[in-house]
Amino acid sequence: MLWVTSNLHWGGEKWKGILESDAKGYYAYLPAIFIYNDLNFGFLEKVQEKYPAPHIDYDYRANAEGVLINKYYAGTALSQLPFFLAADAITVFTEGERDGYSQWYLMSVNWAALFYLFLGLFYLRKSLLLWNVPETAIALLLPATLFGTNLFVYSVVEPGMSHVFSFGWMAVFIYQILKFNQNPNNKKLIAISLILGIITLIRPVNLLILFALPFLLGNNKDLIKLITFALKRIHWTIIPFLVVISAQLIIYKLSTGKLWIYSYNEEGFDFSSPHFFDILFSYKKGLFLYTPLYLLCFFGLIPLWKTDRFRFWSWLAFFTLITYTFSSWWMWFYGGSFSGRIYVEYLPVFILLLGIFYRDVKSKKAKIALSTTVILLSLLCQVQSYQYRYYIIHYTEMTKEKYWDVFLKLKPEEKK
Repeated sequence: MLWVTSNLHWGGEKWKGILESDAKGYYAYLPAIFIYNDLNFGFLEKVQEKYPAPHIDYDYRANAEGVLINKYYAGTALSQLPFFLAADAITVFTEGERDGYSQWYLMSVNWAALFYLFLGLFYLRKSLLLWNVPETAIALLLPATLFGTNLFVYSVVEPGMSHVFSFGWMAVFIYQILKFNQNPNNKKLIAISLILGIITLIRPVNLLILFALPFLLGNNKDLIKLITFALKRIHWTIIPFLVVISAQLIIYKLSTGKLWIYSYNEEGFDFSSPHFFDILFSYKKGLFLYTPLYLLCFFGLIPLWKTDRFRFWSWLAFFTLITYTFSSWWMWFYGGSFSGRIYVEYLPVFILLLGIFYRDVKSKKAKIALSTTVILLSLLCQVQSYQYRYYIIHYTEMTKEKYWDVFLKLKPEEKK
């Protein structure tokens, strides 16, 4: 992974492309607070003039009643903070340019993405072990999680986007929930509340992970036990969460004088017109078309139907809910992106389902067939990730004709 990401971003002037599009906004809180003391982000034009990159210039600011604020939330920047501070220290020590956008600063975004990638995989492994998934299966599932899905793109190709940070924290959150279920105590409750706060501060829609609790806990008894425990200690349930998300409220207060601003202005959800089929199957951005490993995870429902109907219906309900929500966003394809990027954070829930297949299905032939398919789909995903990286697959304008015209091609067609 270090070799791949270093080839993409560390050589020559390549580091200048680490921050693209939304990633510029996620990161901007750090130089705004620690270098420019400017939460209205007036330094944007100066930075873009100093580091010209017309193809990735992006104004992440929104107008909030006459005041410019960052459109995006601060959770990604909070996750990047230790790495930013390390880069700042190195820059000062080496007498580099302390402007928040010179080489060490941008490379720190890459370091942070790799850290949360491996953090997520580490805790996903621990969760799979808690569910008694065989080590041999885990040895396949973890590489498949990275190389068989769009997690690879959002860890290595576009490391400044929020998804790998959400993935890392989601995996930690899920593991803490599973451990809490084994032994409820105040310490674990506080940890869960803090982590949920960070997840929410990255992307508020990440709160949907709470609807995965029935699947994760496995029965109504344990679900009620968790809720009862949390309600009886409501201060430990709520206060850590509020402390974390108050960071955003403080930023809004300092920059606008108000505690809350909806920074997306006219953008929002239209729940009356979801693009349910499109977000999963379309040539434009279909999750199952560009990253079919997500679809393969549904095989885990086969043993659940036979042995655990509660988890079967809980998982299907959770998947339906998040897909309905995601597909109701005004731009259901989420701009220039690879596959359904908003599913990356929920990968642990998908992989746990696939792990159930390996745990509960006894047929060796079925496991070999599934494992072979996992490997083949991971290879396909790597080809399509490469195509996306080098613009063979267009980031927004794919159609049926374009998809099959470039299928498995590793070189763009020369323009006539």
